[in-house]
Amino acid sequence: MKVLIPGITGRLARLVATRLRDAGHQVIGIDRRHWPDAPTGIEVLQLDIRKRAAEEVFRQHHPEAVIHMATVTHLTQRSEDRYRINLFGTRAVFDHCHHYGARQCIFVGRHTYYGAAADSTLYHGEEDPPMAMTTFPELADLVAADLYAGSALWRYPALETCVLRLCYTLGPTASGTLATFLQGTRVPMVAGFDPLFQFLHDEDAATAICLALEKKLRGVYNVAGPQPLPLSHLARQAGCTPVPVPELLMRMLFGRFGLPRLPPGAVAHLKYPVVIDDSSFRAATRFAHAHDEDETIGDFRRAMGR
Repeated sequence: MKVLIPGITGRLARLVATRLRDAGHQVIGIDRRHWPDAPTGIEVLQLDIRKRAAEEVFRQHHPEAVIHMATVTHLTQRSEDRYRINLFGTRAVFDHCHHYGARQCIFVGRHTYYGAAADSTLYHGEEDPPMAMTTFPELADLVAADLYAGSALWRYPALETCVLRLCYTLGPTASGTLATFLQGTRVPMVAGFDPLFQFLHDEDAATAICLALEKKLRGVYNVAGPQPLPLSHLARQAGCTPVPVPELLMRMLFGRFGLPRLPPGAVAHLKYPVVIDDSSFRAATRFAHAHDEDETIGDFRRAMGR
């Protein structure tokens, strides 16, 4: 199968691309960033998914399947760039899939779509509405991209659309939102709160995405790994020191005294858990995570040299 991956130079996307190549698929990638040591058999085109040149890739290659991984988070991009990449990039991917005859499109989203709030249910199902835009405005563009991808289920019925909402990834790539949060020696916590954090090993996340492609999933699915852990326990196991801070001071201390630089909306995620129910995905694919919480944190800690 010919598979196109927008956002291929991301660490998780590289794992997915390599696995698909090893499975005998023809893999083509689009990204603004360069992948200088891309494995043989993976074609990487240094392009912006929003530009006309990216549309030419769809026109010339006619990919049978597309795995859209070209979204970015508040920790890696400025607000204006982020909105344009996430919203306009997602729109371009689905429009090109429709116009050039792709049969499948997988949108790789995030479980933070559901948002963290005091009145949220502990386990979120795929039918739960997005609360992130009210509790964490900086996630509004990712929520909008997720909703746009989901709308392709009725806008383009001939396209097998799958929206995956992955929990945080962690492991040897030392990349992703949670990994970035744990890269410093100190991890801020809102005094009086110790929320559960749910995470998935990098390799298990790649397995899940490849399974969604193999099983030709259609619909919206949560994807998770082992049991969630309290933030304080997770931080200590990752070699960090939890630092309880009064909520009134939290926003002023972000980016100072060895604490990570976070947007104001992140405070809600340091108070309340975002835990997802992934039973539908496991039933549809027979997915089973291969790495437990200790292995996952251990691989991340070794990658950080701790």
